Amino acid sequence: MPNGLASVAVLKGGNSLERQVSLKSGARVEEALRRLGHQTVAIDVGQDLVRRLTEVAPDVAFVALHGRDGEDGTVQELLEAMGIPYTGSGVSACIRSSDKVLAKHAMRDHGIPTPDFFAFNETAFRSLGAGRALPQIEQRLRFPIVVKPASQGSALGIKFAQTPEDVPGALLAAFSYDRKVLLERYVGGRDLAVSLIDEAGEPRALPIVEAVPMHEDFYDFESRYEIGRTRFVCPAELDPEVSSRAEEIAIESVRMLGCSGFARVDVMLDQSDGQLYVLEVNPIPGLTETSLLPQAAEAAGIGFDELIGRIVAEAIASARAPANSV
Repeated sequence: MPNGLASVAVLKGGNSLERQVSLKSGARVEEALRRLGHQTVAIDVGQDLVRRLTEVAPDVAFVALHGRDGEDGTVQELLEAMGIPYTGSGVSACIRSSDKVLAKHAMRDHGIPTPDFFAFNETAFRSLGAGRALPQIEQRLRFPIVVKPASQGSALGIKFAQTPEDVPGALLAAFSYDRKVLLERYVGGRDLAVSLIDEAGEPRALPIVEAVPMHEDFYDFESRYEIGRTRFVCPAELDPEVSSRAEEIAIESVRMLGCSGFARVDVMLDQSDGQLYVLEVNPIPGLTETSLLPQAAEAAGIGFDELIGRIVAEAIASARAPANSV
């Protein structure tokens, strides 16, 4: 298409537990792309995805999927096999980022601060007696302990264990979402989000957003996506040194994992010692009305339409060759 315009397939929905969030993100992306003049086709991702993509033959795919299949490298691998450029991070970055355990081990190996943790799969509990090690784990992490599934996003399945009696129920809840769970030291403090977009192939940190739950003790799934449950402060009111360091470790994190296009890094500012800790890296952050990346972009003077346009342009400019090309 002329004048930098493109035919864009917006991939949304899917079968993950974050389907509803993805549908909202995708709908906003579609509207923005149409306003920008792009030819847009929405695809609710399912078993007919390859057929639909073959029929549409888009110039680029905008991946607005969250959670399983969309954020873990699955759909990215398929798009590369079909030779279709796409927005956001590549296969390996998505695999590593979406698995919180892999990501945290990588952070630890590269000296990026992240809360202490232990991770186990179902086999460890069923066949290796990992449950008997819980007292030692609890002693090393200290209460409260955060228990979360390894590969879910949007704060799904996260539980806070205040006492040893709370741990079994929290583990059961986490295992209902994933076969691998993470037990993590709780960091009490300020919940910060550092969103990043690529400019000329390099990550640029946008103004930091602080999420302040209005009625809950922590920022859970409902707080994140229901309007009025959380107050967002952007730019976050931080000392310049803290803000600069948060941006630095966010950029270090996405570079280490290989993320590209756009991403969001969730960081906690420990109220006890002022240290910053990376909780996780989101390779495909939400684009809903309450999502943090659009808020950060707006604070940087980048409207939603411009943000989406930049993401598409960056994807086309850095179009990946098929995975098996020489």
